[in-house]
Amino acid sequence: MMIEEQSIDKNSVIPIYYQLAKLLEGQILSGELKPGEALPTETEIAGLFEISRMTVRRAISELTSAGMVHSQQGKGTFVSSPKLNNVVFELNNFNQEIKDFGLKLSTNLLGAHIVRADERLLKIFQLDNPNTRLLYFRTVLSAEDERLAYERKYIIYTKSKPILETNLMDPTLSGLVTANNDVLPVSTKKILQVSITTKEEASILGIGSNAPVFVVEETLFDLENKPVGWSKSIYRGDRYQLTGYDGWLRKDNHGGMNLG
Repeated sequence: MMIEEQSIDKNSVIPIYYQLAKLLEGQILSGELKPGEALPTETEIAGLFEISRMTVRRAISELTSAGMVHSQQGKGTFVSSPKLNNVVFELNNFNQEIKDFGLKLSTNLLGAHIVRADERLLKIFQLDNPNTRLLYFRTVLSAEDERLAYERKYIIYTKSKPILETNLMDPTLSGLVTANNDVLPVSTKKILQVSITTKEEASILGIGSNAPVFVVEETLFDLENKPVGWSKSIYRGDRYQLTGYDGWLRKDNHGGMNLG
């Protein structure tokens, strides 16, 4: 794996973890990293680029969410085989997509609270203890001051981990889990539905009541296949369109929910 020939710009406005994820993604799509091949360890990658292991973990969690790599307990992280028999719908990285359009990106944190898991959340997280606490985040994603998405996210609360304001601004669920918990998300499940806005959602997005929207529910799992994060994202139906691609072979035909 010749990642020594690649570089990461630590002075760039693009987050280092995202640069690393795109670097590894490029090697997977080009065939330099083949299905079944193991990635270097977090420590090796961190040492090579002189970055933190936490940054490496966030990059790998992005690739895991995209289905491009998977982890095996006690063995490491491996390149996944493309699922050519299924059409996969992927929600593109909102930050990078907005930048690609040359638009000004902003993330507005509406709130971050510690909440007690209700019956619905106990079921989602497969929990038995009704006193379990979760971190609850509400964010609005905008471009050029136009609100495009409203997201609600929950992750298991770990008392030993301080809640840092800088970590709350990462719009990705995997980023929040990695930054605010001790576990590494290794797989994800996404459910896409079409719906209409509730009164709250319409008010936050600044659109009419009963407007069409895409609803994406995402659950992140750890190595033991236990849920460690869950989110519900509302995307404006008048500003997004849905396309698909086979497996993760999207070098020329990038699928997903695209800004329209």
